[in-house]
Amino acid sequence: MLETVILVVFAMIGVSLLLNLWRLLVGPSVPDRILALDTMYINSIALIVLYGMSLGTSLYFEAALLIAMLGFVSTVAICKYLLRGDIIE
Repeated sequence: MLETVILVVFAMIGVSLLLNLWRLLVGPSVPDRILALDTMYINSIALIVLYGMSLGTSLYFEAALLIAMLGFVSTVAICKYLLRGDIIE
C-alpha cells in the first residue's frame, strides 16, 4: 500500500514540477518567475525526501536540508537584487 502511495505522490510532484517549469518559462513578470523558481526548489526538496523514504535511508534528508538552505539564500539574494539593484551594500 505504501509503495502505491509513493508512486502516486511521485507522479503528483512530477506534474507540479512541470507546471512550475511552464510558469518559469512563460511567466508574465519577473516576480512570477522568481516565485516559480522558489516553488520548483521546494518541490525538488519534496521529491528528494520522498525518494529517501522509498529507499529507507536518511542520506537524502541531509541533501534536502542542504538544498533548502541554498534555495533560501539564493531567493533572498535575487529578491534583494531586484529591489535595490545591489546584493552587497
